[in-house]
Amino acid sequence: MKTPVYTSKKLEKLIKKLIQKDSSDQCGILGKWNATVFYMDRKKCWLISNAKTQYVVVLTDIKVADFKNIEQLFKNALYGQLVYDGIVTEFENVSLEIGELEFLPTDNDRKTIGFQNQHLHELEWRKHEFGSLDNMPIKDLVNRLNTSPIHIGKGRKVSDYSDAIEEMKKLLVH
Repeated sequence: MKTPVYTSKKLEKLIKKLIQKDSSDQCGILGKWNATVFYMDRKKCWLISNAKTQYVVVLTDIKVADFKNIEQLFKNALYGQLVYDGIVTEFENVSLEIGELEFLPTDNDRKTIGFQNQHLHELEWRKHEFGSLDNMPIKDLVNRLNTSPIHIGKGRKVSDYSDAIEEMKKLLVH
């Protein structure tokens, strides 16, 4: 199983060697992910969000040497965030659902890009509160992003609103 990760133009330039031209149409229950790069204290960080649930994971201080282990870094960060957010599942289940990461050029998913831009704005705002990246409680900040209300349904009823944690629970906890 392969999980497609569509990258922003900025991230695509940084990871040219990892980018594949065409994707296999198979993806698991989690669907596709979108990734972008941002900087904190001159360190590269990745914001990776799930398109179905808008669930967010942040990888901090990513260097070129980390690219060969990026799958394991992502799986560990995702599992750690799931545990922090109270989503009880086994690491093996998460690892199987993700499978192999497949980095692709941008798909211009405007909805997901909009959520990412909002999350980046919130992280930028929090940066002033904590000072440096080393002082930031990343899992707690990402938890705050994942508990923000989002519109999932088609209508404007209260039941059409949820948060990323609840949506991810629906997918992972059977």
